Amino acid sequence: MDGFELQRLGMLMEPQPGNLHEAEGVLNPGPPWPGRALYLFPRMVASGNYSRIGIARVQFNEAGDPEGVERLGIALEPETDYECGIDGRGGCEDPRVTFIEPLQRYLMTYTARSSRGPRIAAACSTDLFTGSGSACPFRAISRLGCQQRGRQGCLPIPAAIPNPSGHPELALLHRPLFPGVLRRRRRAEPHPTR
Repeated sequence: MDGFELQRLGMLMEPQPGNLHEAEGVLNPGPPWPGRALYLFPRMVASGNYSRIGIARVQFNEAGDPEGVERLGIALEPETDYECGIDGRGGCEDPRVTFIEPLQRYLMTYTARSSRGPRIAAACSTDLFTGSGSACPFRAISRLGCQQRGRQGCLPIPAAIPNPSGHPELALLHRPLFPGVLRRRRRAEPHPTR
């Protein structure tokens, strides 16, 4: 590809010293699309691998390059049984945020991790910043069923698409792991040559 050049600018967000919610790190931010400004929704990892999803606004310098973030709080706090483990571990991880046009809402798919293993879950918000009945702008609305293959396994499609009958429906890209299917890593074997 001609005319394309990659320039590494450095670390945009690191754990904030003294912030107990970030004691073990901040990682895997999911930015929403589309957006007026650029926001990140990082996984904030507290001691014991307990995760929340934060919200931060990206700050830019005069040249238009990102140079840091302004932390705005917590977007999603683990509250449901499918987000909390009995051992104190668990939480909400690895968000993907998309504005869903037919709903006129932001939908966040994320990994809900409890003692029963990781599951895909969904939460919604009208504007990314205000919530109903909570300080968190996103409210969990559903656990989407089966386990997933690894993390970051689900992405909402922003517009309704026609189903096989031609009716518009909402859709997700997802890599499910159905009950009864074993998780196995298969060693890559070379293909026979002719």
